Amino acid sequence: MNTRIQVEHPVTELVTGVDLVREQLRIAAGQPMSCGDLMIRGHSIEVRLYAEDAANNFLPAIGKLAVFSPPEGPGVRLDTGVREGDEVTPNYDPMLAKLIVWAPSRNEALQRMRRALDEFVVLGTTTNIRFLRELCDQPEVVNGATDTTTIDRLWPNGWSPNVSQSIKNAALLVASCAEANGLQRRTSSNSIQDSSDGPVSPFQTLNRRYP
Repeated sequence: MNTRIQVEHPVTELVTGVDLVREQLRIAAGQPMSCGDLMIRGHSIEVRLYAEDAANNFLPAIGKLAVFSPPEGPGVRLDTGVREGDEVTPNYDPMLAKLIVWAPSRNEALQRMRRALDEFVVLGTTTNIRFLRELCDQPEVVNGATDTTTIDRLWPNGWSPNVSQSIKNAALLVASCAEANGLQRRTSSNSIQDSSDGPVSPFQTLNRRYP
């Protein structure tokens, strides 16, 4: 018998209202389950937020979480073991968090997941947030007709972000303003000053993508 808690257990918890970990502890203590008869209600969806580059064959990424601002609101749950300022290293699994939503229907749950992903901000490392957001719009996902070959069929040549030209132009404008104000030079200077344990590692000036 497999007695470990499943990664997707929040989905079961949200549609049943039962705290599965609490019930496991009760059973381990020799007590009966407290939930009684189950009643399934609504629809729940879970996605796994990874520090990985979906546009580069889902290779894991590293870097310091300069910003880690998850979404909030009714029907939105976040299970995570990281916080802003933590370092993502190649020594552990690159999963940063599980984002779970609940709503009365699947369509409403998808709408809530889309909003939650749009509001999720992570800076300092590459993540799969954009990939997950686009996945929510795919007909197979909307209709609940996915299988283990869905990703390969949707993007046979690999996924790349579907970014509008206006977003690209805005990003270039922000980068130009930052460069004009010397923000990058100040960041590099601060990094050098903060390194008091010896010579500055050349990896500090490299892209934080790993490997």
